[in-house]
Amino acid sequence: MLVLVAPGQGAQTPGFLTPWLDLPGLADRLTAWSDAAGIDLVRYGTTAGAEEIRDTAVAQPLLVAAALAAAHALLGDDPVAAVRERAGAVAGHSVGELTAAALTGVLTPEEALALVRARGLAMARAAAVTETGMSAVLGGDPEAVVAHLKGLGLTPANINGGGQIVAAGTAEQLAALAEDKPDKARVIPLQVAGAFHTAHMEPAVAALAAEVGALTPGDPVAPYVSNRDGRVTTSGQEVVDRLVGQVANPVRWDSCMDTFVELAGEGGGLTMVELLPGGTLTGLAKRALRGVAPLTTVALKTPADLDAAREAVAAAAPRAAR
Repeated sequence: MLVLVAPGQGAQTPGFLTPWLDLPGLADRLTAWSDAAGIDLVRYGTTAGAEEIRDTAVAQPLLVAAALAAAHALLGDDPVAAVRERAGAVAGHSVGELTAAALTGVLTPEEALALVRARGLAMARAAAVTETGMSAVLGGDPEAVVAHLKGLGLTPANINGGGQIVAAGTAEQLAALAEDKPDKARVIPLQVAGAFHTAHMEPAVAALAAEVGALTPGDPVAPYVSNRDGRVTTSGQEVVDRLVGQVANPVRWDSCMDTFVELAGEGGGLTMVELLPGGTLTGLAKRALRGVAPLTTVALKTPADLDAAREAVAAAAPRAAR
C-alpha cells in the first residue's frame, strides 16, 4: 500500500530547493504561489540563511510549497487525481498536514498556502510571548519519558514512535531537561522557534479559526490520517477543524503509523514516499515499523530521488484493486 507523507517544521535546510529549480516549470510554479504564501519562495528556498528559514512565518509556507511542488514533479500536473488512484493513505507531520490536505483535495494549493501563511504568522506571534522551544528525546521507556517530561512542566508535543518524543516548553524547562535527562535517553535541542503543539500556542488557535470561515473544503479523495489521534478523517470540514485545533495539541505520529499498518492489512506491506524535504518521517518508519514486511521507503531530497519514487508509486496497487 502506498503512503504519501509530508514532513514538518525543522526539515528545512539552507538551499534545499536549489537543485529542484532546474526541473521544467517548477520555478514558475513556486513564483506563482509566492503571493499566496506571502513570501518569496524561490529566494527563501535557495539563498536564504539558516536563521531566516528558521523563522516560523517563513519555514511553514516554505515547507508546504516545497512539498507540493515536489508532488507535482512526482505525480504530474494533477496530483490529486494520482492520489485518488494510488494512495492508500496520506498524512503530514504538523504543518505537513496542510500539504496532505491539498494533495487529497480538501484545499486547493493556493488555499493551503494562504492558510499556512496565516498559521505561521499566528504561531510566531504566540511564540514571541515567552521564550520557548523544543527538544527531541531519543530512547528510554516511552511511558517513563512522558512522566519525566511532565514532572519538569514540559509537554510531550510530538509522540513520534521509533523511540522519539519531542518535549516542548519554556527555555528554563528545556534547560532543566538538558541537565536532568530521562533514564537511558539522549536530548537534542531542535531548531524551531517555539513550543508548538502546546498550550503556549492557544492564541494561534483563535487567529487560525478566523481564517478558515470562508473556506469550502472538499472531502478527501483518499484516506487522510490525522495527527490528532491517527484516525482516518473522511470529512473535509473536519479536516479543517482539526487543522485549526492541532496547533495547540500534541502530534500523535505514532498513532498515524499504526493506522498505516492497519490500512495495509496483514501481510500487505507498505511503501512510504516522503515528499521534499524528505528523510525525517521515513527514518521514523524504518525504526518503528521493523515488523512490517515488505517495507519500502523513499525520501525526496533531491531530483535524483524522483526515479525511485516514481517506481514506488507505479508499483503500488491502485486503490480499486485492494
